[in-house]
Amino acid sequence: MIIYNVTVNIEDSVHEQWLEWIKTEHIPQVLGTGKFEKATLSQVLVEEELGGKTYSIQYRSYSREALDTYYREDADRLRQEGLKKFADKMLAFRTELQIVDEYNVKFT
Repeated sequence: MIIYNVTVNIEDSVHEQWLEWIKTEHIPQVLGTGKFEKATLSQVLVEEELGGKTYSIQYRSYSREALDTYYREDADRLRQEGLKKFADKMLAFRTELQIVDEYNVKFT
């Protein structure tokens, strides 16, 4: 499984508007492409030199092929929507993470 991670720094002046948009529009649209099984929205708990607030959105893809298809068919269109709404008020970068193993606490 591959995690498609998007890290976004958003200016305080549009923070609340962006947070509402990411939760109610953008994440549902990305999941609606059918290429991901779930998404997790997390706030990064560090004070940024840039100011603003930073978030990580982790989308769990079904497969490498599903992620590649997302890049070909959907990514540009969905990125443009965010740029139109928030332009120079946000900075985003993307990384891919390969899950190597997962562990859970076992209670006896």
